Amino acid sequence: MESRRSALKLTALGALAAGGSATARTLPRATGPAARCATATDAAPQWRRGIEGQRIADLGDGRFLNPVLSGDYPDPSVLKDGDDYYMTHSSFDSAPGLLIWHSRDLVNWRPLGPALAKPLGTVFAVDIAKHDGRYFIYIPFMKAPWSPDLPSFANTYVIHAPSMAGPWSDPIDLKIGGLIDPGHVVGEDGHRYLFFNDGKRVRLTPDGLATAGPVEDAYKAWHYPDDWITEAFSPEGPKLFRRGDWFYLVNAVGGTSGPPTGHMIVAARSRSIHGPWENCPHNPIQRTRSRDEMWWSRGHATCVEGPGGQWVMVYHGYEAGLTTLGRQTLVEPIEWTADGWFRAVGGDLSQPLAKPKGAAVPHGMPHSDDFASSRLGTLWNLYNSAPAEAARVAIGNGALALQARGKGPSDGTVVTQQVGDRAYEVTVEVELEGGAQGGLLLLFDDRLFLGMGIDGSRMVSYRGGKASYWPEPAPAVRKMHMRIVNQDQIVTMYYSLDGKAWTRHGVRSEVSGYNANTVDNLLSLRPALFASGPDGRALFRNFRYRALA
Repeated sequence: MESRRSALKLTALGALAAGGSATARTLPRATGPAARCATATDAAPQWRRGIEGQRIADLGDGRFLNPVLSGDYPDPSVLKDGDDYYMTHSSFDSAPGLLIWHSRDLVNWRPLGPALAKPLGTVFAVDIAKHDGRYFIYIPFMKAPWSPDLPSFANTYVIHAPSMAGPWSDPIDLKIGGLIDPGHVVGEDGHRYLFFNDGKRVRLTPDGLATAGPVEDAYKAWHYPDDWITEAFSPEGPKLFRRGDWFYLVNAVGGTSGPPTGHMIVAARSRSIHGPWENCPHNPIQRTRSRDEMWWSRGHATCVEGPGGQWVMVYHGYEAGLTTLGRQTLVEPIEWTADGWFRAVGGDLSQPLAKPKGAAVPHGMPHSDDFASSRLGTLWNLYNSAPAEAARVAIGNGALALQARGKGPSDGTVVTQQVGDRAYEVTVEVELEGGAQGGLLLLFDDRLFLGMGIDGSRMVSYRGGKASYWPEPAPAVRKMHMRIVNQDQIVTMYYSLDGKAWTRHGVRSEVSGYNANTVDNLLSLRPALFASGPDGRALFRNFRYRALA
C-alpha cells in the first residue's frame, strides 16, 4: 500500500517548495521510556478494568485516565449532535471500515457498526459532518495494490446517510486528487467547503456531493522553530469550527510518527472563512516536549464542546514505549482565554482528569467471539483485500471460516482485531479443510508479523514477517488449539491438542520493534487469524481474549 508516511513526505516536499463494574488495578511497571514516565509521576498509571479485564478510562469517581479508546484508533473525527457524540477513525486497510462510536460524555464509547462496507482503497483521516439533517463522511482513499482504478495516490470521496447508524451510501467521487485529511465547514456565506492538508480548500455544492469550484490555496499553517526535533513539517488534519464571531482552524504539523516530539497541535482563526488567518500567539496548543512523557506524538485534534459547555480536544498519541499499540484516542480539556483563544489544560495526560458530566454509555465491547453471528466490521476486519474478497469470510454456527489463498500470512486471507491492553492473551481452536494452512498471529502488516500456522503435516513458526529458521516440533495434526501471550512486549506461544494441556514453544520474541518507525506504516501489532494455501478453508472456533494485569 501507499504508506501514510510516504504521503506525508510528499506533503513536506510540497510545503518546502512553497515555503462495566470494575475495580482499579495497578499495571506492572513497564521498562524503558514507560518506566521513566511512571517514575516522573511517582506511581504507575491505574485504570479501571472492564470487559475481559480490558482497561477503561472512566475511573468511576468523576475522573478519567487516558486513553479513552485504547489501541490503534488514530485521527479521531468527532461530531456533536445534540447530547450525542459520534466518532470514527482512519481504518486504513481494514474492511469493512470506518467503525462508528457513540458517546454522551466523550469518555465512554460504544461501537455502533461500520459506515464503509466496501473501501475503495486505503482509508486515511476522514471528517464527519451534519448538514440540513443529513450526515456525511468525507474520505480520502489512498491507492492500494488492490485498487488499480483510483487515478491518484489520494482520492477524496463522500458517503452520506439519514442517521449515523446508516444506511450509508456507496462512496461518491468528488474528483479531488492528491490531497488528504478533508475538513468540512460551512462559511459565513452559507457555502460548504472542504479544507485539506498543505493549506488547500475547495467549495462544495449545496448538497455536499460534488465540488463547485477549483482547489485553491486558503491558509498557511504555523511553522515551528527549525531546531525542534520533528519528523517533517507536514501540515495536515485541518479541523474547523465556528465559535462566536470566529472561525477556528486546528492543524497538525511536525509529522505523524518518527521522533516522539514531532507531532503537535496548532491553531489559527479568522472572522471569515476566506481569511485572513492569524496564527495563535501561543502555538503549539499541545506538543510532546520530552520522550519521558507518557504520551508521544500528540496531534490531529478535533475541538468539540462537551456536556455542560466544557470544551475538549480529541486527538491521538502513542503510549510511551508501547508504540506497538498504535495511536490511541485521547481527550484533553481546553479553556477559553479572554482574548478569544484556547489553551490545553490537561498537562502531559499522565494523571486523572475531571470527567465531562454527560451520562455514560456502556463502554467498549468483548474481544472474545464464539462466532454465533457475524461481528465483521465491528470486532473483526478483513485485512488488505479488495471488497470482493469479503466472500472468502463466513461467520456463523460457532465458526469463522476463511477460504485459503496465497502462500502464507503475507498474501493469505487475514482477519484482524484491535486491542489496547499492555498485556493480554488470545486463544483459538483451528481446524483445516482441504489444502489450507491456518493459524494465529500477532500482525503489524503483511511485512511484519509473528505467530504460528499448521498445514496438517507440520507447524510453521513465524517471526519478523517470515517463516522462522527454528520450527516448533509440534505434532502433525489438522486440528489444534493455539495461544499467544503478549506480556509487556514479550510474546510467548503455546499449542494444545485438547485445549487443556499446553506446550510452550521453545522460542520467545521481544516485539517492541513491531511498530510504525520500523516498517514505515501507521498501524499496530494486533491479533489475527489467517488461511493460506492452494485450496480449502481454515475454521476457527472459540476465540478468547483476556487482558493480563
